[in-house]
Amino acid sequence: MYEGKFPKKRYKHTLHFLKEVISKEEKILDLGVSNPFSEILTKEGFNVTNTKGEDLDLETEVVKTNDFEVVTAFEIFEHLVSPFNVLKDIQAKKLVASIPLKLWFASAYKSKTDKWDRHYHEFEDWQFDWLLEKAGWRIVKREKFTNPVNKIGIRPILRRVTPRYYIVYAERI
Repeated sequence: MYEGKFPKKRYKHTLHFLKEVISKEEKILDLGVSNPFSEILTKEGFNVTNTKGEDLDLETEVVKTNDFEVVTAFEIFEHLVSPFNVLKDIQAKKLVASIPLKLWFASAYKSKTDKWDRHYHEFEDWQFDWLLEKAGWRIVKREKFTNPVNKIGIRPILRRVTPRYYIVYAERI
């Protein structure tokens, strides 16, 4: 997916946030197949298990377990048609999730070659907050951050000042 170009700034910010809210002793279920960031988490000492690529719109059984204290979902929910279903079914008491924010100067992402690499949702922060609330979560901590790129142009300039990602730590109500 990244073709050797990992989003280092996003990974660094996400790891810092996770370390502030989750202990390394807690068992984590990371939604999505094993990926470079879940490998970083493992190297950092977190106890991470990834899902196997289930279609989480249709198959939520994987989160209906008490085997994990925490569920993480880093840039997952924008790919689902109905993220409410999986959020409602999570049995873990803690959730750390991040999403790319809707940008007024960029349309939703759609890969032409990979049907899983598409954004059905481009959330605004309040929409994601509402989704979590309706699914039974209380947000304890939240942050927005930018993702500058080293390119020339109007969009790269806007990406330096416009928050691109939103990350939350929530607990089950």
